[in-house]
This record gives sequence, C-alpha cells and structure tokens, in this order.
Amino acid sequence: MSSIPDLDAIRADADAALAQATSATDLKAVRDRFLGRKQGVVTLLLKSLGGLPPDERRRVGGAANALKQTIEAALTERERAVPSDETPAGVVDVTLPGRVPLIGRRHPLTHVRERVEDIFLGMGYAIVEGPELEDDWHNFEALNMPPEHPARDMQDTLYLASPQPADADGRKPSLLRTHTSGMQIRYMERHRPPVRIIAPGRVYRRDNFDATHTPMFTQVEGLVVDEGISLGDLKGTLAAFAERFFDAAVATRLRPSFFPYTEPSAELDVSCQACGGRGCPLCKHTGWIEVLGCGMVHPAVFEAVGYDPERYTGFAFGVGIERLALRLYGIDDIRMFYENDLRFLEQIAP
Repeated sequence: MSSIPDLDAIRADADAALAQATSATDLKAVRDRFLGRKQGVVTLLLKSLGGLPPDERRRVGGAANALKQTIEAALTERERAVPSDETPAGVVDVTLPGRVPLIGRRHPLTHVRERVEDIFLGMGYAIVEGPELEDDWHNFEALNMPPEHPARDMQDTLYLASPQPADADGRKPSLLRTHTSGMQIRYMERHRPPVRIIAPGRVYRRDNFDATHTPMFTQVEGLVVDEGISLGDLKGTLAAFAERFFDAAVATRLRPSFFPYTEPSAELDVSCQACGGRGCPLCKHTGWIEVLGCGMVHPAVFEAVGYDPERYTGFAFGVGIERLALRLYGIDDIRMFYENDLRFLEQIAP
C-alpha cells in the first residue's frame, strides 16, 4: 500500500493548480501535468496498476478513474470561466504589433534600363518609343537589308500569320521587330538633323531559351546625326557611358565587326571588372567583355530617309539590357531574370 500514490494529495494539488490558473495557457499546463497522455500524473498512475494484486488493482483503479473524471470536470468548468487566449472572430486586438506590408521593388531589368536611360538623358538624348509590330521596310529594307541581302540570315525573325492593318505610313506590319532600329528610321523620316535619340523597348527573335539567349529581350539603341560627327565622337560617348554605368574607371576598346546599317562597324568591349583585365573564366581569359555593337551610320540608311550623306554623318549603337544586367550583377544565366523567383530577385533588387 505504501507504493500507491495518495489520491487525495493528487486531487488537492490539482485543485490548487486550477485555482491559480488565470488563462487558457495556464489551464493547458494543468491538463498536461495531470492528464497528459504520456507524463500526466493520473495517466502514469493508471499505467502502474498492472503491478498490483488483482483485488487492490480493482480498488485503486476505480478510485484513479474517478479522480481522472473529477479533474476533467473541474478543468472543463474552469475553462468556461477563464477567458480564451484567442481573439474572437471579427474582433481586432489593437495591442498586437502591426503587420509590416511587403514593399514592391523594381525588377532588376527595369532598374538597368532606367539606369541606361538616365545616363543618356544626362548627355542630352531624347527617348523615343515605337511599335513592336513592325513592317519589313522599317525593320530591314531602310536599314540597308533588301530582300536578297545575306544579312537577313542573321535574323531568325518571328513573322505574323497574317499582316495587320496598314499603319500611318500605309505599310502593313508583318513581323515582331528584331531590334529597335526601326524607330531610328521612323524618327529620321519625321525630323531633320541634328538627331540625338535612344530607342528602348522589347524585341523578338527566334532564339532558344537558354543561359545566354531568350526569344524576347530588351534593347536600347542610340542614334546621333549631325554635320561633322566622327568615329571619335562615338568612342568618347561610349567610353563615358561605360564609366558611368559600371561606376568605375573601365578601359574600353572598339573591335572591328560588321552590321549592314553601319560602316565601319565595331563591337565595344570593356575591361573585365572581375579580374581587372588580367583574365578569368568570366571574360574567357581575354581580360575583355563584349558589351554592345556600334558603328558609323551607313550612307544607304541616310538615303532611305532623305538625308544627304555628303552633308551629314552619324553613329549608332545597340545594347541588350539583359546583357548589361548579367555584367552588372555578375550573373551567368539570363533565365534567372524571367523565372520570378523572389529569393533571387530580392538579392539584387535595388
């Protein structure tokens, strides 16, 4: 008998604990202490009955079950009297801390585009925008790419299934523009020199969606036309742009290239910031990273818009915003900008 717990003492402890409970949390603690499924005082008592003689097991077991029911009833009654910790439906607890609202951020590509625009606006350029559905004349022919020109093979163009209604020029859009150079033509058709513009916007090409290509991307093209514009003006302009964009004194070089609408044509390379021009995997151990294409406007382009190529010269350039973003943020997969993964975007969002 000495090994059997004092049921009256357990009842007294339970009553005392219930009297001291002033919240739902306190009552839960009392329930766990006495009636918990694994370590409750009454629960452990009932589990220990197997070691008692049969007659005593029946007597003690009955008393223990009665104690369990008594404590359960007392807990239920006390729970009705003690306020719940939960806020009733429709009631606002004004003492709770406020919820911090999620503040949206500009997408990294939007930030880079605006950064480019701000730099050229500071140089006195105007921003022009135009249609993404373009006609063959503005997208190809006026840019020195007639139907038989081999340069058209370089553009895997997305053509419309059926031509759209004619625009103000009487031409029917038949494709998704492959560059924003068409806006340069449209602007020159309506304005006389001097010209100093950039044309940002989405462009489309039939490319695979992989680490370095996407069928839709954002391009910014620039055009300057006036009397006496030289290759030196182009080089100085792009060197100033690179220094402001990358916030560093980067070295630049013009590497000969080919574009049908410029002559001569070049690619602008900047010194690799990752290795300081010494060579690393990012720059393929050359010390240089290609940034954009550029050149002096071809005389045939001036003739197409009614400019006198003997009087006017100019330069043009085009840069992909995604390419600049890859360089700026040190990212090697263009797809990351389009997967809408907040974990990635929040790391680099301005």
